[in-house]
Amino acid sequence: MENNQEFINPIDKDKITENPHNLPYAHNRGGVVIQPEDMGKTKGKAISAMYQQTDRQMGQLYQQMNLLVEQAKKLQERKVISEKIYTAQMGFEPIIGKDYYLYQRKDLSYILSMVSPEEWGARLPFEKFSAKVQLLADHTWDVLDNKEYIDYE
Repeated sequence: MENNQEFINPIDKDKITENPHNLPYAHNRGGVVIQPEDMGKTKGKAISAMYQQTDRQMGQLYQQMNLLVEQAKKLQERKVISEKIYTAQMGFEPIIGKDYYLYQRKDLSYILSMVSPEEWGARLPFEKFSAKVQLLADHTWDVLDNKEYIDYE
């Protein structure tokens, strides 16, 4: 070819590009097929995963909340029974970790005893047995056996 002649490309300019890597499709026979993503399907999967994850976390929080509620009820029960015991008559100094027995008299007052209901035999000298309790190190009482309804509110 002569140097004076300008090269004329026989391919239409609309069918070629200077930057083939920017095309949204393969630009030669061996190129990878590029298919657009179905955004609805992608979003649907993401939403499903999000619901699954948040539902799992909500379940964990619900279990933790129930555990805290149960612990609060037990603490309230210990507080109320401790108040009843400290207003009850007791002729001894209770020892931490020992079991004691709370009885109710006919006049609705309470008495704390070291004697269990079984040790009294058939003749219980009190109106009723209320609870088996144990003194804890923080000087509250743990209810081991509750025989009467005690309002813990």
